[in-house]
Amino acid sequence: MYVDPPAPQPRQPGETPPTTGAGPLDGQPRAWEFNPDYQRLVNAWHAVIPMLETLGDALDKAYGLARSPQTWDAPVGARYVEDIAEWRNRLGLYRQAVLTAISDQAADTPRWVPSPVGAPHAFS
Repeated sequence: MYVDPPAPQPRQPGETPPTTGAGPLDGQPRAWEFNPDYQRLVNAWHAVIPMLETLGDALDKAYGLARSPQTWDAPVGARYVEDIAEWRNRLGLYRQAVLTAISDQAADTPRWVPSPVGAPHAFS
C-alpha cells in the first residue's frame, strides 16, 4: 500500500503571521491574513479522506468475502477475486494521485498573505 503525502496543516491556535522583513516601508505595519486558498486545500483534504477511507473499507470487505471459500464454489470466483484486487489497486493509485495533488498544491501555496486592510493607499 502507499503512504499518504503530508497533509496541509490547518491554522493552529496561537499561530502568528510571519514577521516583516527589512524593506522600504519598514515603518508601516503590515497586516497578514491566513491564506483562504490554503484553507480551501485543508478543507479539501479533510473532505476527501473520509470518502476514500469508506471506499477502501468497502473494497477490503468485498475482497475478504470474495476470498472466502463459502462465497464461491465455482471456478469463476477466482476471476471476481482478481477483479476486486484490481479495483483495490486502482483505488490506491487514485488515492495517491488525489492526495499528492492536494499536498503539492499546499506546498506551493503560502500560508499567510498580506491583507489589503491597513495597506497604505496613495489616493484614498
